[in-house]
Amino acid sequence: MTANLSRTWANVTLDCASFRTSVRFLKLDMPPMRTYAPADAPSVLARLLDEPSLARGVVHHAVIPQRAATFAPMPEWLDPRIVSGLADRGIDQLYTHQAEAVESVHRGEDVVVVTPTASGKTLCYALPTLQSIADDPSARALFLFPTKALGQDQVAEFGELSAAAGLSILTSTYDGDTPAPIRSAIRSAGQVVVTNPDMLHSAILPHHTKWFQLFEQLKVIVIDELHTYRGVFGGHVANVLRRLLRICAHYGSRPVIVCCSATIGNPGGLAAMLTGRSARLVDRNGAPAGERHVLLVDPPIMEPASGARSSAATLAQRWALPFLRAGRQTIVFGRSRVAVEILLTGLRESLRESYGPRSRVRGYRGGYLPTERRAIERGLRDGEILGVVATNALELGVDIGRLDVAVLAGYPGSVAATWQQFGRAGRRQGTSVAVLVASGSPVDQYVIHHPGFLLDNTPEEARLDPDNLHVLLAHLRAATFELPFEPGEVFGPGPADDLLAFLAEERHVRQADDGRWYWSSENFPASEISLRAAAPENVVIIDTTPDRPRVLGEVDLFSAQVLVHERAIYIHESVQYYVDRLEWGERKAYVHRVDVDHYTYANRAVTLKPLEIFAEAPATGGRKIHGEVMVASLVTLFKKLKFLTDENVGWGPIDLPELELQTTAYWLTAESVRGTWRRDDLDVALLGAGRAIQTVAAVLLMGDPRDLGLVTQVRSPHAEQPTIYLYEAVPGGIGLAERLWQRHAELVAGAADLISACSCDGGCPACTGPRLEPGVDAKALALRLLAELGADAGSLAR
Repeated sequence: MTANLSRTWANVTLDCASFRTSVRFLKLDMPPMRTYAPADAPSVLARLLDEPSLARGVVHHAVIPQRAATFAPMPEWLDPRIVSGLADRGIDQLYTHQAEAVESVHRGEDVVVVTPTASGKTLCYALPTLQSIADDPSARALFLFPTKALGQDQVAEFGELSAAAGLSILTSTYDGDTPAPIRSAIRSAGQVVVTNPDMLHSAILPHHTKWFQLFEQLKVIVIDELHTYRGVFGGHVANVLRRLLRICAHYGSRPVIVCCSATIGNPGGLAAMLTGRSARLVDRNGAPAGERHVLLVDPPIMEPASGARSSAATLAQRWALPFLRAGRQTIVFGRSRVAVEILLTGLRESLRESYGPRSRVRGYRGGYLPTERRAIERGLRDGEILGVVATNALELGVDIGRLDVAVLAGYPGSVAATWQQFGRAGRRQGTSVAVLVASGSPVDQYVIHHPGFLLDNTPEEARLDPDNLHVLLAHLRAATFELPFEPGEVFGPGPADDLLAFLAEERHVRQADDGRWYWSSENFPASEISLRAAAPENVVIIDTTPDRPRVLGEVDLFSAQVLVHERAIYIHESVQYYVDRLEWGERKAYVHRVDVDHYTYANRAVTLKPLEIFAEAPATGGRKIHGEVMVASLVTLFKKLKFLTDENVGWGPIDLPELELQTTAYWLTAESVRGTWRRDDLDVALLGAGRAIQTVAAVLLMGDPRDLGLVTQVRSPHAEQPTIYLYEAVPGGIGLAERLWQRHAELVAGAADLISACSCDGGCPACTGPRLEPGVDAKALALRLLAELGADAGSLAR
């Protein structure tokens, strides 16, 4: 798994190097549209499709027709002041999904609203909140947003709604930037508190006695961008919400919960996993939408033998430039901060040379000052800014008005994120254009050659496991600090007494004579929990380059072995750092900034041993199994590889202890292959098929490929059969392995589709992984194995 992570870092750096090259030579590839001449988006698109060098890269072109709005009347119970305020803003009736949501909340039902970008989800929770406070000014609401920018944007939007209704409502953002004097005022008088899960976890819940006005009168909890709470982060946030609802119950309140989400396969299930309560699903969208052209574009293969493709960034710029020259408001999404800056530089340089609107194209990413970001958002809304190059900081619901074109330089990682980025164009009707330019990564290639995956009902699901033992114990400590536990009190899957007894052995809690469990340690447990990691132990990376050393970031122990071993080149936001020393016992790595022409790749030896089988069933060609495994990892040496060429220019030893990870896994055995394969061929086939299955698994479950580790064994010591293991790279797992076991047939068929659709000769990084054995047809061998495991003939023929 972590070897894959090392290769991922290498790919990031390779992409950045190719970005730099593309910026220098971009002008050689431009279509002959050189002047700044206003034109509408369909006209520009037609000209681009007449350009052969661009048109032949279009894998799929879909036209989504215009959709009319469906309306419902304003609820009769809505305060006349709110109705009047909405009318002043041109809103005389609600979209049907808004009406359904607000009526449900008014009845006290939890809801989860799942509609596209710019469909007016804000009113689904804003109107019930306004009504609650209009009825009772002492009522309170808590809005949770995953990012500060989105929280600040919603504060402004809610403030405008309340002002239009003539209601004086104190709406405040409570985050890391909030000054101390203002924090005190928010605690005592804030009627609507807007924050994020991290602040709720560390700054509000542990100090709930200072927030008693909020918790006693809390009527509405809003959880926006629900689909972002998945994986380890989602498991942590689910436990934060358990703690929140426990404190609400202590103060006598039972707030209704309103969740808003982009389109995913299991919104109701995700909301239930996150909140522990069932919710009414509102997913019949009543908002209008203009016609949208969606184009899926594949960069050409430059080297058929290796499968190397031209830069997605170069091609994304070629698609964006003509729209900018024609005066169409355009957003280009890059997948990293450095990619954004390089894309921006290339666009501005090309516009300067062709006398285009260079100064009206801006960048937008994390690291910009809040004032800069607000100015860019305002410029997009009023039309002063014509183009913006952004990371996913603009993917979420920040209001930037109507744009005409969205160009994505690389698949964002999930169907939900893709449609949110597509939705930035045509937000307020009118014809729009959305272009997804794939990179050469396996996930990108799978998505680009399966247009139905993006354009039809998505099969992907967001998963989390709030009952992961490591996560659950950490939050049980924090919950005991906040309030003592009654005997038999439920926290998570059942009564917490057994887990509390375990914590008592560690002297963190104690059971008093009254039977209640109390916190007994001097530690502040919330400060020891990172919502972004499952295991408490990470290696902190310290940059010694500046005069005063600063913390650069942190990595988990498994990743630290290959990323920050001594003499490694560690890459952070595409900046290179040399690792001077790794203090393994202290969990600290000391680095300094360098500029070199190579990266490091550490060889990791991974062994896997099944511990317990949770579920097992026959499958075509073998068996599918889900269970608990022990993964042992030992890193022994590293290589220095040159960018672009991967030429080996040196190596060195690594002296680190073996690590063990107890987690869950899904595995499949290939029982039908005995005696019919040469051992070497079977080894190549297992690895190629396994990599393809790993890619499809990441797509179906909305996960990062690094969340799943891969081990293949020609003869498994456990099953004595050829076996492919996919294990979760998180202690205890988060439920991914069980879902993979349930979707076994889809994984095998999807892997065959991915490999057969690839245009490479005999296997490449986009399908079966890097070619380790020149002259061996890994593609054919992997497809042969997948056919024996049940992939249908139609998939293999494509």
